[in-house]
Amino acid sequence: MTASFTGHSDPTVQPVPASVVQQVDAADATLQNPKRAVISLGSNLGNRLETLQGAIDALEDTPGVRIKAVSPVYETQPWGVEPGSQPAYFNAVVLLKTTLPPSSLLERAHAVEEAFHRVRDERWGARTLDVDIVAYADVVDDDPQLTLPHPRAHERAFVLAPWHDVEPEAQVPGRGTVADLLDAVTRESVTPRKDLELHLPE
Repeated sequence: MTASFTGHSDPTVQPVPASVVQQVDAADATLQNPKRAVISLGSNLGNRLETLQGAIDALEDTPGVRIKAVSPVYETQPWGVEPGSQPAYFNAVVLLKTTLPPSSLLERAHAVEEAFHRVRDERWGARTLDVDIVAYADVVDDDPQLTLPHPRAHERAFVLAPWHDVEPEAQVPGRGTVADLLDAVTRESVTPRKDLELHLPE
């Protein structure tokens, strides 16, 4: 199901900085406290399902990252645009353990997006792939480069619903339980696609 890539567009061969590799190798060698992170994936251009699976495989191929769970797929209407102006999204959430710090995980997320030709021309524009860090351990940080938890995750059913599916007792740091937050938002236009499936990397 994984997308086929050639040359430098292959997301599994995006370069990881040597300094990051050294940090990861040191942490792995001493088994020092890998952190839990939650990643949201979305695609509304091209082969959406293959793109999401390719992103999952690319994240797993990152030194210091191990995918622990993959949510069901949801089909959702685009956020913040006129109805019908863009194709529907496929969305999913992955849970992972990582020895990367948040800044390096963000760099990797952006590299994976770029490998799938993500274009950032407009804020709510259609895109081949979105890779967002929703939460990292219990970190609460208002750094504009990477706000944790994601500043809008608590109000988005397309994040909360798949997250709840794979981690029913989860909490959004500083916001409350995913279950309670999900009860407070509308699930309109957020539809489970039980006919589709994403897989943990082998």
